[in-house]
Amino acid sequence: MTISVAVVGASGYAGGELLRLLATHPQTEVVGAYDVKNAGQPLYKIHPNLRGVLDLKITEPDYASIGKNVDAIFTATPHGVAMKFVPLLLEGGAKVIDLSADYRFEDPKVFERYYVKHESPQLRATYGLPEIYRAQIKKARLVANPGCYPTAAILGLAPLVKERLIDPNHIVIDAKSGTSGAGAGLTEATHHPICGSNIMAYSATTHRHGPEIDQELSKLAGQELRAYFTPHLIPVVRGILSTAHVFLNEGLPKDALVEMFKNFYRDEPFIRIVEGLPSVNYVVGSNYCDIGLEVDTKGNRVVVVSAIDNLIKGASGQAIQNMNLMFGIDEREGLKALPPRP
Repeated sequence: MTISVAVVGASGYAGGELLRLLATHPQTEVVGAYDVKNAGQPLYKIHPNLRGVLDLKITEPDYASIGKNVDAIFTATPHGVAMKFVPLLLEGGAKVIDLSADYRFEDPKVFERYYVKHESPQLRATYGLPEIYRAQIKKARLVANPGCYPTAAILGLAPLVKERLIDPNHIVIDAKSGTSGAGAGLTEATHHPICGSNIMAYSATTHRHGPEIDQELSKLAGQELRAYFTPHLIPVVRGILSTAHVFLNEGLPKDALVEMFKNFYRDEPFIRIVEGLPSVNYVVGSNYCDIGLEVDTKGNRVVVVSAIDNLIKGASGQAIQNMNLMFGIDEREGLKALPPRP
């Protein structure tokens, strides 16, 4: 099987990573790189790493035409943009994996509270976290790729929440991301002289990934809960390290919890349960999520640390994993690259 694929939003970091990974995927043919920005430019002018690999020009999209002529479309556009044209893509018959937040929320009103007014609230997507929703993703035509912070946080906490082993009212998540998570546009906060030797918290109580984390953890728990989430920007290019502090309902030793995590994720090709605590150094460049934990027996506190590459498992790699599932092929295809070391 050869799947014809296109990327809308080809100029950004996520779009570039999609094209890089799809270029070597054994079962895809990249037939279009679309964007309003940089239209007419050779792809290698925007993504020099693709020189001699993909001989394409960035083209301004005709959404009705794309939907009729491509099997799968990745929409890597800013939040609030994809919802304007995804209905046209679906009407054409294509399957869509959206990397923005536009279809992540089951209630469009929650999206509107944190983003903008929704322009296609009638569409319902499958939340694209394969470790939790694999069966639904296989049947989906529209998949909402999770945010990078939620991917790391949810995967780190899912076993404890699903088994109801922790107090649902006391979940604190402290997460740190590299600067590529802010996108390709230059801002004061991501300007190298500002962030290069700095660490800063931002949106400490109001980050819009918070309600996405709450939605998915609540579904796993079978009850409404709220996590207390604070993100930080750190002076690395790639990687997210998510540290969650939770409290056990009953005391359990570390060995028992580690074994429970291993059983929960025993068939997952991209989850690695480590004996110590993970580091971003050993996941960057890959689709892996490494998870480790420590137990404070004095206070029944568990610290769960999860590490991902924000542009791969946190965005483009996970999107390709979802595409593989939607087309019934091995979900590891195109994603078998190991993290480089050092």
